[in-house]
Amino acid sequence: MKVDLDTRLVDVLGATTAKALGGKLELHTVGDLVRHYPRRYVERGKLSDIAGLAVGDHVTVIATVASATTRKMQNRRGTLMNATIRDAKGAEIACTFFNAYKVQGIIKVGATLMFSGTVSVYRRGRTSQLQLTHPEFEELEEDSADRPFISIYPATKGVPSSAIARSVRQVLAVLDDPTDPLPRELREEHGLAPLGSALRRIHVPQSEAERHAAKARLVWDEAFGVQLALSLQRERSLQRPAAPSPRIAGGLREAFDARLPFTLTPGQIAVGDEIAADLARPLPMNRLVQGDVGAGKTIVALRAMLQVVDSGRQAAMLAPTEVLATQHARSLRSMLGPLGIEGELGAADGATRVTLLTGSMSTAERRKALLDIQSGAAGIVVGTHAIIEDTVGFAELGLVVVDEQHRFGVEQRDKLRGRGERTPHLLVMTATPIPRTVAMTVYGDLEISALTELPKGRSPIKTTVVPAGEKPSWLERVWTRIREEVAGGHQCYVVFPRVGGEYATAKKKSASAPEDEEEPDLDDDGGEERRPPLAVEDVAPQLAEGPLAGLSVGILHGKLSAEEKELRMRAFDAGETDVLMATTVIEVGVDVPNATGMIIMDADRFGLSQLHQLRGRVGRGSAPGVCLLVTDMPAGTTARERLDAIASTTDGFELARLDLEMRREGDILGSQQSGTRSGLKLLSLLRHEQVISETRLVAARLVAADPGLAHHPDLRALVTETVGDEAAAAYLDKV
Repeated sequence: MKVDLDTRLVDVLGATTAKALGGKLELHTVGDLVRHYPRRYVERGKLSDIAGLAVGDHVTVIATVASATTRKMQNRRGTLMNATIRDAKGAEIACTFFNAYKVQGIIKVGATLMFSGTVSVYRRGRTSQLQLTHPEFEELEEDSADRPFISIYPATKGVPSSAIARSVRQVLAVLDDPTDPLPRELREEHGLAPLGSALRRIHVPQSEAERHAAKARLVWDEAFGVQLALSLQRERSLQRPAAPSPRIAGGLREAFDARLPFTLTPGQIAVGDEIAADLARPLPMNRLVQGDVGAGKTIVALRAMLQVVDSGRQAAMLAPTEVLATQHARSLRSMLGPLGIEGELGAADGATRVTLLTGSMSTAERRKALLDIQSGAAGIVVGTHAIIEDTVGFAELGLVVVDEQHRFGVEQRDKLRGRGERTPHLLVMTATPIPRTVAMTVYGDLEISALTELPKGRSPIKTTVVPAGEKPSWLERVWTRIREEVAGGHQCYVVFPRVGGEYATAKKKSASAPEDEEEPDLDDDGGEERRPPLAVEDVAPQLAEGPLAGLSVGILHGKLSAEEKELRMRAFDAGETDVLMATTVIEVGVDVPNATGMIIMDADRFGLSQLHQLRGRVGRGSAPGVCLLVTDMPAGTTARERLDAIASTTDGFELARLDLEMRREGDILGSQQSGTRSGLKLLSLLRHEQVISETRLVAARLVAADPGLAHHPDLRALVTETVGDEAAAAYLDKV
């Protein structure tokens, strides 16, 4: 029987194994399995001896379980397993495992496994011993001793790495060499191994050189597949060019600059010039403006919108919330003055109109707004998702400005850009790019402009992680700190991850203690059983009656009506509310210079971009800001590492790169904003920027010579394999 990459696993491995791989890991074909690459390798000659270990060493040992006991944890829910493991030389070390029920069937006396972790010291009274805390462990294949490298695979419960390794070797033994999509001259030019050899040696390398050569070839293929798709995408975009909007002397943009009460920063001028040049070209602009919260991005965007309006077209600003959309519309009208009130008393000659469109507007308000947009009377349209709806028609949309792109999906932005016969230019503003955005800048599909100068009058923000689970007294200090800020004449935010109501029958958590009495959910990161996330409606009353008694407390969340949200936000802005308890509805656009304290409860439940945005709500006046990240996640977990990272820097792009290291870049061409469904298995822009740059040039050359890759069917297949059938069809069939 001929076995190729399309052969079903059931035909090679049998029904039982194929069902496990398909059901647990979504591996259904031989190609799926051989592209399920090892996540790391252990070289047998570099395994550690237990006898020589020291505190802080990150080690991998092969050892047998000598003893294993289970007990309940004293201070939190769940069980703990204490085990002793012994290597072939008789040396022993202790191991501790959280959530013991998950490992009891594997960590049992007599089992020989491979353990990996960092050596720490456990002290009780006057005694101490070395231990591995919640180490990774792998079952070993029976004949693995014959190979110089042990391949460790991404695995899941019921399908361990050892079972995957056995299946891979069984498949490789009968697999015919696949057709290589890269022409031989291209492989020779770039020193790349044949595909068949690379697929075999990535799994069963006989040397470091073989392993590196195999990975280099497979990384090159992934980078090349993405770059071919992006080149096809750019080729397709040329069929639907943008409408050029060059600068016009004596227009609204010049008039706006002349009436500014302050001088633009050098950065704002430089970024404005880059955008102006893009707008003047028929190639659709795709540019990101990154700058810290308050760095002047809105001024930059408004000048770009006015340049488009000067050319007789419209600009749309897309905001993630009604609060922010309303605030943007008010701010733009204020900055424009007579230039933004066309048709009203006191309007300047040639003035335009700023129109707001949100989902909660009355029928009459909405009808008037839609008429202004359709007729072209509204030169600048500001709104939420409401302006994406098909019922909203523009006279001629020339520019789309997206505020905080991580709050919108790719399809939502593209839907707005798809209006009309010509593609509108796209300008994205953000303080913290999402990982996918950082990836797109490196892959060459997104230009970036950075506002690096801090705005005048902004104060520093000190960020501290509050480990409430380990140090309960620190949480009490949080509420004291709020009182101190209010006593100093300032205001504070307390942010929660959810509104409330989902767990109405569960017991409510005390806001002054880290322990919890609710039914837990599970978190594999720290190995702990976790409670549901805190809710503002549940906890705010307890705080108002307890540690924050006597202070004026307000509540703000997305389930309130637009009018109620506006009233509560105005009360806080006016200083009538001391402490605003909220969800992420305040994440962007809220500007209260008197607010100096930001407390984020269950901070580990938020993304880095959200945390950075929330932190930016304070320190906006003359007084310094403080941001306290409250968490019950233990030290050493990925969640705590993320919080430590945001406490260590205020650089938005640096945070995005850190986030990228933890989450991967996501689906570069599709809608996913994290790496969970990425078609890229090995490629990392942080490690492979040179390869990405190299493949970009090759892909551009090939697509220019063969639009649609009609004469390169194997490369068409590579695009499909890399970016998926649906995305590939969009670029391959419509160029």
